[in-house]
Amino acid sequence: MQTHQLKPKKLLKKKKRVGRGGKKGTYSGRGGKGQTARAGRKMQPIIRELIKKYPKLRGYRFRKLARVVKTISLDFLDKNFQENEQVSPVILVEKKLIRRYKGSVPEIKILGSGKLTKKLVLEGFIFSEKALETAKKLKCEIK
Repeated sequence: MQTHQLKPKKLLKKKKRVGRGGKKGTYSGRGGKGQTARAGRKMQPIIRELIKKYPKLRGYRFRKLARVVKTISLDFLDKNFQENEQVSPVILVEKKLIRRYKGSVPEIKILGSGKLTKKLVLEGFIFSEKALETAKKLKCEIK
């Protein structure tokens, strides 16, 4: 006996071809009429309502927001404040010199453009190198 003469003990069952008429009659193994009988049907999952209750986590709306830094110049401070007056981002918002961003006070960076002639008390700012140098020359109090 040779390998090409071997036969299996049990013959393999023939695969049923669906949707081509034949033994199953008019439905061809696709069930009854309606949505389920159509090609490309899409049924809503039964658990749809449960799925919709879960919070949406991914996507552009849920990224951590980048911090907002607004910039002001030394000229701006010189023009809007008196000698030895206290200056902070909160005070700038109260005087309506800057706006809140999404309900909160933004971080503010003081840039070295312009001149500062008054001694001020500066609190809660980010400084550029030139602005920090100018403030220290005038002996401004920095907190």
